[in-house]
Amino acid sequence: MIYSVVVPHKSSLESFLLSLSEKWIVSSIFKSNSVYTSIMASLAKQASLFPILLVNFVGTLGFSIVLPFLVFVVMRFGGNAIVYGILAATYPAFQLIGSPILGKWSDRYGRKKILLLSNVGTSIGWLLFLFALFLPSNTFNIHIAFLGTFVVIVPLLVLFLARAIDGVTGGNISIANAYLADLSSDSTRSKNFGKMAISSNLGFILGPALAGILGGTIYGAILPVLAALILSLATIIVIVFLLRESKAHSEEEVLVQEQGTIRKAFSQECRECYLDTSTKKLKLQDIFKLKHISFLLALYFLIFLGFNIYYAAFPTHATKDLKWSVTQLGIFYAILSGIMVFIQGPVLRKALKKFSEEKLVIIGSIILGTNFILFVSNNIVSVSGAIVLFAVGNGLMWPSFMSILSRYAGSKLQGSVQGVAGSFGGLASILGLILGGFLYNSIGAVTFLISAGVVFFIFLMSFQLLKWK
Repeated sequence: MIYSVVVPHKSSLESFLLSLSEKWIVSSIFKSNSVYTSIMASLAKQASLFPILLVNFVGTLGFSIVLPFLVFVVMRFGGNAIVYGILAATYPAFQLIGSPILGKWSDRYGRKKILLLSNVGTSIGWLLFLFALFLPSNTFNIHIAFLGTFVVIVPLLVLFLARAIDGVTGGNISIANAYLADLSSDSTRSKNFGKMAISSNLGFILGPALAGILGGTIYGAILPVLAALILSLATIIVIVFLLRESKAHSEEEVLVQEQGTIRKAFSQECRECYLDTSTKKLKLQDIFKLKHISFLLALYFLIFLGFNIYYAAFPTHATKDLKWSVTQLGIFYAILSGIMVFIQGPVLRKALKKFSEEKLVIIGSIILGTNFILFVSNNIVSVSGAIVLFAVGNGLMWPSFMSILSRYAGSKLQGSVQGVAGSFGGLASILGLILGGFLYNSIGAVTFLISAGVVFFIFLMSFQLLKWK
């Protein structure tokens, strides 16, 4: 989807110059005209979302390009659904360590620097991934007392290392959410997070589609992984040259009030730092004392748990039971994301005019739960219906939920809250991916009913959101 704004010729020149980050040139040209100065400020505000949306899009494209064939790579090296689940869980496991630290650093040192650090780690991860594909399938044994002897396949070991490095520096989503929250007001928050979701889904459309094309060549997984590496390097360039800092650099720790008054201080979105003689440095437990944040983090955890049980099971289900090729799996992901782009664009905007964000979380969760039930069947009609319900449910629920979380986090602790949320998501992803792999290896497609049960529980819990209004 392309957004364009028709403005007078001189304003278009200003917008062009601003896109090159040469504010001083524009200032020198128009400093004598206060009207143009106002227009310039307005255009800068409108254009400020573009770099972070571009970073999110390119990053998602680089990630999603390997989704269709990752399970094929694991099976090529002798793995199964369990190994695939554990490999997929490696990223969130190490993200669990890195995400809170990166979130706090982004509050202290600024979003741009930490986003850059995160994406450098991503590039190193893809470089190792590419290296693993050229390694011979050599093995060696490791004997552990009381556990026995394990056979280790060298390329899989390098893949685990690649995912670990990418994961420990993988706070880019949480930081990007915090960056977006910095630029959002109460009236624009839902729309902005909707745009962020659209940029992600556009990446998910093109990524799997490219994977289907590139992975179907004689080079197999090499070309898609090489493309992912190039895209991650392109993201670094975008961050360095296009992304402007959204949060002022601060050498001071964030301070919050003592235990007795912290709930009152942060019961609404706060834009000031509360300082008095009873303040102390921010600790992890202070995040959970913010009003409603604990409940929202619990929902965040369950959402990721339900989704990742499904994500671990479906690729193996597609290859073994549905007999899909890498191209068919790529088409599936592309179609799914294409529908979500539509839902999170015009449909979400119209829905927000009729329903509150809290109600959209409830509506989206019941639709999502129904979708997972349909995946149990191998019938193409059932799978097609599941794709539509998946897109509609996720498209309505997730941006609305993220907007609610951002609203209650407040601007001062946005990065810290998003970082902790990322860790909750990481923990749920670890459990969900490993559990999903073991479940599918044991009970097959019935695993999707477990995902449905988790999401239906989210549906029941979400009614609590209505009581906060």
